[in-house]
Amino acid sequence: MEEVRPEKASIGKSSNGKASIGSSPIEKLIDELKKKVLDILNIQDVSLSDIDSNAPMVGNELGIDSIDILELVTVIEQDYGVRIDNKELGRKVFASFTSLAQYIADHRTS
Repeated sequence: MEEVRPEKASIGKSSNGKASIGSSPIEKLIDELKKKVLDILNIQDVSLSDIDSNAPMVGNELGIDSIDILELVTVIEQDYGVRIDNKELGRKVFASFTSLAQYIADHRTS
């Protein structure tokens, strides 16, 4: 009889910086979005693991305000092919990095 061995799981860091087994597509997207926001808004001395994926995006320790969100909407729409075309939707989508990533995953066209 052939011995069956479980596959080794890769251990990485999740979007909140804690060790996790594997890395889901949504976690990868969250980290991609965090990096994009840090780059676009020229935020320095902050690592991806410093950012809580579930914390509010606006008014948090990153200093993101409504003007920054307008800039991010344009970039997100261009880069991911999603539409965020009203204020109410924007509030829901930009509630946290997790909600932003989930919206993109559910609606992306590119």
